[in-house]
Amino acid sequence: MSEFTSFRAFYPYYLSEHRNRTCRRLHFIGSLCVLGFLALALISGNAWWLLGMPLAGYGFAWVGHFVFEHNRPATFRHPWYSLAGDWVMFWQLLTGRIRL
Repeated sequence: MSEFTSFRAFYPYYLSEHRNRTCRRLHFIGSLCVLGFLALALISGNAWWLLGMPLAGYGFAWVGHFVFEHNRPATFRHPWYSLAGDWVMFWQLLTGRIRL
């Protein structure tokens, strides 16, 4: 399925697909929204909030890729590594390791 044999091998490629600052910011906003929808679902006990998670996460990310990065999201070819990459990059953006 993939030319990558590990997430460690994949992540540098993932970062290379997120060079545009606006794209990274949109990913960050989308991830924050995902966490917000999860919190709303847990607090309210209403599982319908969970439907917002993929819409927000993918929506913001895909706008970043198609409009600003001008590339195809890695999730189309590497869905699991890409999902892990989203959260590693989110943490690195949050902690300042990657410039937001």
